[in-house]
Amino acid sequence: MSGGPGKVYLVGAGPGHEKLITVRGLELIREADCIVYDRLAGPALLDEAGEHAERIYCGKSPHGHAMKQEEINALLVRKAREGKRVVRLKGGDPFIFGRGGEEAAYCRRHGVPIEVVPGVTAAAAAAAYAGIPLTDRTAGASSVTLITGHKQCGEPAVDPDRIMRQAQADTLVIYMGMKNLALICDLLIEGGRQADTPTAIIENCTMPGQRTLVTTLGHAAEDAALGGFKAPSLVVIGRVVDLLEQIHWSGATVLYSRDVRADEPVYRIG
Repeated sequence: MSGGPGKVYLVGAGPGHEKLITVRGLELIREADCIVYDRLAGPALLDEAGEHAERIYCGKSPHGHAMKQEEINALLVRKAREGKRVVRLKGGDPFIFGRGGEEAAYCRRHGVPIEVVPGVTAAAAAAAYAGIPLTDRTAGASSVTLITGHKQCGEPAVDPDRIMRQAQADTLVIYMGMKNLALICDLLIEGGRQADTPTAIIENCTMPGQRTLVTTLGHAAEDAALGGFKAPSLVVIGRVVDLLEQIHWSGATVLYSRDVRADEPVYRIG
């Protein structure tokens, strides 16, 4: 224990692989008195913590939550008030679809000091490991839009107007969209996106089991189902997906939709 006033550190664990955390993030894990961690934080990172460190799982999944968000907020404040250095370990970056902003604001309202340690968000990591630059001059992609395909507090599962407004983004990345993928794709097409727009679905990014499905917007939901793609997966939509064949470097499995539909062997690059 620190012996003084406690503090909460909102630490981005990165996209999955434990070596993709920041130096500062790893330092804080090693010094922590208490680690409150998510489902998508690399499990090996917990091995870096000291023997004395309390480990508390609060992960959320499509099938249920270990804790409600209100309980997590209260837990952080309570542990900090015990004088502990509390690391809130969150997959990706704390402030990108991680509810880190809510937790930070709650701590501040209750007089608990905080520090935010950014992490590599899944969109950047998944695309990079697949060999897809999210922006690229040759592909005419000078902007990236990140959206969630999962309901937020008090909102419907999918807001049609919100989805359709993103149809013309140069590169569109969808977090947490597998459950509603068919509806999301239909809405984007209704909003003006061409059905033949190159689309990639990237599963288990940066981990040994990463695989990428290359398809089109119109076939994405069907092909993902046939290929058995599940959460955690990200969907990348835009011309930049065509650059994968030129850039792919990681050795991770790449499937093309024609192979999935024909039930042929997995096509690998590299």
